[in-house]
Amino acid sequence: MIFETHAHYDDSAFDGDREQLLEFLAAHGIEKIVNVGASLKGVEDTVKLMEKYPFIYGAVGIHPDEVGELDEEKIKWLHSLCSHEKTVAVGEIGLDYYWNKENHEVQKKWFVRQMDLAKETGLPIIVHSRDAAKDTLDIMKAERADYLKGVIHCYSYSKEQAKEYMNMGYFLGIGGVVTFKNGKKLKEVVEYAPLDYLLLETDAPYMAPEPYRGRRNCSAYLTYVAQAIAEIKKVSYEEVVDITRKNARRLFGV
Repeated sequence: MIFETHAHYDDSAFDGDREQLLEFLAAHGIEKIVNVGASLKGVEDTVKLMEKYPFIYGAVGIHPDEVGELDEEKIKWLHSLCSHEKTVAVGEIGLDYYWNKENHEVQKKWFVRQMDLAKETGLPIIVHSRDAAKDTLDIMKAERADYLKGVIHCYSYSKEQAKEYMNMGYFLGIGGVVTFKNGKKLKEVVEYAPLDYLLLETDAPYMAPEPYRGRRNCSAYLTYVAQAIAEIKKVSYEEVVDITRKNARRLFGV
C-alpha cells in the first residue's frame, strides 16, 4: 500500500469527481494521503477532507505565493488547527522565486514565522522551494530547522544540497519528474540518496508522471514514480513502496 505524502484534493481540478476518485484511490492501493494546505481557503477545505475521509490527513500552512493573506490573527487560527488530531504537518511553507507573486522579504518573513509555528506545536514542516535554493537552505540553517523534522517537497536541487538536507534529518519528496526524460538531475539525486530519506508524492493535480505528463495528476499514478525509483536504485518496486511508507509513517506519526 502506497503512502501519498503530498496532494491537493481540495483543488478545483477535482470538483467534478472528487468523491468518486477518492473512493477509488482508497480501494486501489493508496493507504493514506496527506492533503496539503496552500491558501487560507485550501486549509479550510483540507480540514473538511480529513474530517470526512478516514485515510486523509492534513497539513496546514500557507504557500509562499499566498503569504500576502497572512497576519498574526491568521497565524493564531493556523495554530489552533495544528491541535486537530489529524493535522500531521505545517505546510506547505517556504520560498518561490519562480512565480514571484510575493515580495521575497515577505516570503522570508512568513516562512520563518510558520517554522516557528511548527516549533511551537511539535509538528514537522513541508517545505516548498522553487528557484530559491540558497535562501531556503540559509534560512533553515539560521533558524535551526535541524531541530524540526520535515520534507523538502518536490525536490529539484543538487546532490550536494540533498546531502545537506539529509544531514539535517530531512526527507526528499519525489514525484512525477523522476519519470521525465529531462529529469536527469532528480534521477541522480534518487540514485545518490538512501531510500530511508525518500518519500512518494504527487502534488496532484500537478506534475503527473509519464505516461500521463500534462494531464491531471492523482495518487494512483504513484505506481509509476515508485517503479522509476526502483529501476534507478536497482531494488524491487515492493521495497520502494514499503520503505517510503515506513518513512512517511515515521515523519507524520501515523
